Amino acid sequence: MNQAKTPYQILGEEGIRQLAGAFYDIMDSLPEAASIRAMHARDLSPMKEKLAEYLIGWMGGPPLYAEKYGSVCMTTPHEHYPIGPEERDQWLLCMDRALEQIDADEELVAMLKIPFYRIADAVRNRDESPMSKQDPNIIASF
Repeated sequence: MNQAKTPYQILGEEGIRQLAGAFYDIMDSLPEAASIRAMHARDLSPMKEKLAEYLIGWMGGPPLYAEKYGSVCMTTPHEHYPIGPEERDQWLLCMDRALEQIDADEELVAMLKIPFYRIADAVRNRDESPMSKQDPNIIASF
């Protein structure tokens, strides 16, 4: 009898760290993710570590993020950034590409699709993306 495995059991800690690294490398280079990249510092190393620690616990491994930061609430750290549907979708695009990059199997990708959407949508704090209301003919606002 096949017993269901958690994403942590499938990827292991190192695989999840590779996923987090790939996610931020893709965000850093993908033009379609420019809006969410702009929300981050130049050095993405600390964020790679935080995402890895969060995902390790979230995927069924040891609660590294919670042990270090106390809370696993994702809305609080993101509340100061304007996150609408476009930003959510940029995050999901980066995560989809990261899963491809680490050669995640189809079963794992399918297992994570809805939960990743729920996380990305939970940190959304706007019904519309900030850029969707901006006049495309204006390059700066004062």
